[in-house]
Amino acid sequence: MAAAHFHGLELDVQDFIGEPGESSPSPATLSRWLNEQGAVAKGMRIKWRYLVKMGNSPPIVLMFRDGSAALMVNADAGRGIVWLRDPMADEAVPPVPVDEMRLGQVWTGDVLLIKRRKDQTEADAPINAAWLAKMVLREKRSLRDIAIASMTLSILQIFPPLIVMQVIDRVVNNRSMATLVSITAIVLVLSFYEVLLSYGRRELTLVLTTRIDTRISLHIFSRLLSLPLEFFERQQAGNVIGRVMAIYKVRDFMTGRLMSTFLDLFTLVVILPFLFFLSSTLAWMTVAASGLIGLLVVIFMGPVGRQFGKLIDADMKRSGVMYETIAGIRTIKTLALENSRKQEWDECTAAVVQAKLDVGRMSNWPATLSMPLELFINRGIILVGAYLVLAGSSSVGAGALVAFMMLGSRVATPLTGLAKLLDDLNEVTTSLGEAGTVLNQPTETKALTTGMRPKIKGALSFIDVNFSYPGASSKALDDVTFEVPAGTMLGLVGRSGSGKSTITRLLQGVSRSYTGYLKLDGVDLREINLNHLRRSFGVVPQDNFLFRGTIRDNITAGRPGLTIDDVVRAARLAGAEEFIERMPAGYETFIEEGSTNISGGQRQRLAIARAVICDPKLMILDEATSALDPESEALVNANLERIGKGRTMVIVSHRLSSLVNCDQILVMERGAVADIGPHEVLLERCAIYRTLWMQQNRHTANRGGANVDDAPLIAEGD
Repeated sequence: MAAAHFHGLELDVQDFIGEPGESSPSPATLSRWLNEQGAVAKGMRIKWRYLVKMGNSPPIVLMFRDGSAALMVNADAGRGIVWLRDPMADEAVPPVPVDEMRLGQVWTGDVLLIKRRKDQTEADAPINAAWLAKMVLREKRSLRDIAIASMTLSILQIFPPLIVMQVIDRVVNNRSMATLVSITAIVLVLSFYEVLLSYGRRELTLVLTTRIDTRISLHIFSRLLSLPLEFFERQQAGNVIGRVMAIYKVRDFMTGRLMSTFLDLFTLVVILPFLFFLSSTLAWMTVAASGLIGLLVVIFMGPVGRQFGKLIDADMKRSGVMYETIAGIRTIKTLALENSRKQEWDECTAAVVQAKLDVGRMSNWPATLSMPLELFINRGIILVGAYLVLAGSSSVGAGALVAFMMLGSRVATPLTGLAKLLDDLNEVTTSLGEAGTVLNQPTETKALTTGMRPKIKGALSFIDVNFSYPGASSKALDDVTFEVPAGTMLGLVGRSGSGKSTITRLLQGVSRSYTGYLKLDGVDLREINLNHLRRSFGVVPQDNFLFRGTIRDNITAGRPGLTIDDVVRAARLAGAEEFIERMPAGYETFIEEGSTNISGGQRQRLAIARAVICDPKLMILDEATSALDPESEALVNANLERIGKGRTMVIVSHRLSSLVNCDQILVMERGAVADIGPHEVLLERCAIYRTLWMQQNRHTANRGGANVDDAPLIAEGD
């Protein structure tokens, strides 16, 4: 934290999540986390003689054997001393000079270098061909080693044809056994080195492609998580998944066909000049035939690309139907919608099949037209060469002709492969564009990694806040102004569409495109680090999601390091302890996907426990008790005052009876504040609140003989 603070980066240690099984964070783990937080960090191991020369460097983190660390703030190579500072101590405490012997007793040799990222972060860089090329070029050392191995192999591939030429021209014609023995020894040695180099190149290529694949996968998932919630709310989930998965077609292309063609080009660079040395006439024929194949591919690139785009669209639509069917399988089974979903799937499948046929037929034309040229390269060249030898118009001998054929086939492969590579660019370009429509959306990366990290107390202030959803004709919030001190239990009520849930969305930072001022403890919400803000809140929405895993894992999802005592305390506050203890495995009970083995009320109480376990200073409950049965709701409501002790509570509920004990109740009407006050005050002066209350308590009023006007039913909720 101290080293990052030197560069103007404010980090929160609570945001750090270590690797499983690590007793103390390693430099690699810390580097990964710092890079995610907007810094540039690199862990490395260096020796003392290099460390002591880094006198003018920014603070360097030294890792100690006991899991602790220190900051090296200065060094003097002449005196053999470095100055260390305790990162947890006050900055006024002077650093301590340490020599090599004393440092060697505690230092592991690992250091962590940190600096502020000044350019566009890789996390926000657009996903395009340049980005992918940059990903590959980061592996410069591996690329260099592969290039050296490929060049060496290409040179070695020249010798077998030369040896064959010598065997035909000298050994066979002159019947020389001594020459044959010498050539055999040379062949064995060259073959050994060729096998060894081929194995090494394959190993290097495997490591390179695996590293690139891993980096792309990690980056894509991080980019997906950094997209704002508003984007996912506007898009079909299956469509998003299908478009993101298209990036893996690009990955397969880069680590497959592109890599193999790139390696074959080394063969082309080395062998092609030698072919011209053997016979310039035959060499030009080989190059010309390969060039015509490339021309055919270029001509058909546009038509094939358009057909492939239609295939991608049809496939995305079918993927959306598949995802929607699986996600809504309970509704489909309940309402017997299998036939209608099957019909829709059949129609989408027919569209995909037709698109595949169109792409295949269009791609078949360049393949068919180029086939005679490929046959000419593989078979026709030797016939032309034989004619030139028989006609006596060429200096090519029998041995040279055979050598040319052996090398010519090696040259034709990368030339035709390079031409066909252009054909693959259609699919790659289309797939990259599809993935870019999702992954190149504006992210929350800057908001998640920058901004203030104040200590949250919970005082809220809305000042002339206006907000409209994209495409809406009216405001969701219209000059909303109210203020509540820290520790207030605030209820939000109003008719459907009055803006209650919109207020909670703005508080969570889901939407930041509002006007006016929304302040938390006097600080504008947009100035606060978004990650810090959300970790400081406890949120319980109406449609809670539980992950596959144990009850304990779900309750500690936001804080994996908490103990079972913390879990039990949170479950008790949420009223979940009684049903958890009745389960066979207790807190280790496994929750299936979709939470099918627990009830809706139990799921809701587990969500409340998950929200309170991190002891947030501000809690938002958006219809959090709507799925509870009366007994469970009464239990949770009885605990609300205990849950809300020492923290601000924002409770959205259409059941006004659960808000009676709130310190303040905010009444919303068409996006504006109708009134705010305690329950008793609102019953007297707010007609909207009084109407809602009377509708929900009509049976109580009638039982008491009160005269209640027949008011039209008003839809509630949000």
